[in-house]
Amino acid sequence: MMFNRIALSKLIGRRAFSSAAAAPSALTLPDYVLRAPSTDVTTMDSGLRVASQTIHGSETATVGVWIDAGSRYETAANNGVAHFLEHLAFKGTAKRTQQQLEVEIENMGGHLNAYTSREQTVYFAKVFKSDVGKALEILSDVLLNSKLDEKAIDRERDVILREMTEVNKQQEELVLDHLHATAFQGTGLGRTILGPEENILSLKRDDLVNYIQQHYTAPRMVIAGAGAVNHDELCGYASQYFGNLPTAPKDGLDVAFEPAVFTGSDYTVKFNKQDVAHVALAYQSASWTSEYAFPFMLMQNMLGSYDRTQGIGHNHASRLCEEIARGELAISVNTFNTCYKDTGLFGLYMVCYDFKLDDLIYQVMSNLVRLVHSPSDEEVERAKLNLKAVMLMGLDGNAAVAEDIGRQLLTYGRRMTPAEVYTRIESVTTEDIRATAAKFINDQDHALAAVGGVHELPDYQAIRSMSYWLHY
Repeated sequence: MMFNRIALSKLIGRRAFSSAAAAPSALTLPDYVLRAPSTDVTTMDSGLRVASQTIHGSETATVGVWIDAGSRYETAANNGVAHFLEHLAFKGTAKRTQQQLEVEIENMGGHLNAYTSREQTVYFAKVFKSDVGKALEILSDVLLNSKLDEKAIDRERDVILREMTEVNKQQEELVLDHLHATAFQGTGLGRTILGPEENILSLKRDDLVNYIQQHYTAPRMVIAGAGAVNHDELCGYASQYFGNLPTAPKDGLDVAFEPAVFTGSDYTVKFNKQDVAHVALAYQSASWTSEYAFPFMLMQNMLGSYDRTQGIGHNHASRLCEEIARGELAISVNTFNTCYKDTGLFGLYMVCYDFKLDDLIYQVMSNLVRLVHSPSDEEVERAKLNLKAVMLMGLDGNAAVAEDIGRQLLTYGRRMTPAEVYTRIESVTTEDIRATAAKFINDQDHALAAVGGVHELPDYQAIRSMSYWLHY
């Protein structure tokens, strides 16, 4: 019997995913899921959203500001400005010097931090419940009144360059940056978060001010809190301290983010004296809101992750990890599923010895394509259970809950309840897994980045030819 690609296209064409998860009629949700605390959301007149989850009995809280702006919203000329701003935010404001800011936070027993990703910038504080109002006042001061002193800007250039040096020493970070650069070449998602060295050395105060005026507007911000927070009080603080946020960019024109264009390609850096290869291989996948998002989450669990230091040996539930362990093919393998607003990357990050690389790639591709043809019901059910546990355990602690609230409001426009998450996971069938793999993996272009001892890495067309099976 010949398996042809037309049959797969028919499978994809007739498979329909419901945008509202259609729960199996017999599904009974656990009591602890149904009794999960609710998330209160209020939209202010300015468009600023305030969301919180009160955790009764908690004595501490995490509050923060999630901003719909990251390195993706930059241009080639100002790439790195969002991360630069994160560094300068805590260097002094019109009301506080850097020392006064640090002393004030320490005297509260609090913790103030920030981070930048490709699509979001986040400033948050962890404090006692009695200091929630003060924490929000400090966050507003940092965000809205930062001095952006010229001398501080010049000092921070060296700090960021040293950070870049340290990041580039971390092979996983370096390879994944290369993967984005080749997969989304020529677009905003392909640029790094830190930006190129020439931008770090040349960015001016005006570049920082222009970025703030363009992107730091009320409709693009979410104030999220979790723990010992009262929602009404949080709304009051938001109105008091963030009431003067602009509702639109200074010039009145919103800048649309650059659409992501996936390019099948590879980027390799070979070091002849190294005997270990670091490789990331990925396919274009689904956005946060896609009907394929949950099938991809389950596929990530089905492929699993392997680390030879764990001592599990051949006893992995994942077939891929079992085969890697039996053949001693890798030092470690991690499956990743990265979502963005309009696209995503699904793939594996691998570390292995150079003389094992060819065999490892063969096993990885075989198991990826196997999801198109023969995923088992047992695998899918086990992945569902694992994914539920991972999602619940990922909400342990106020910081994790606040992060989940802020991220979901920016990506979904609302927060999914644990009950909805459970229902959406349960609604995915083995047929859905096959249809998702058929659409995104079978006979599709991939992106690959590799650094180190990559002497046995198959070329692009050889790997491309492994992305489908011909059965006779």
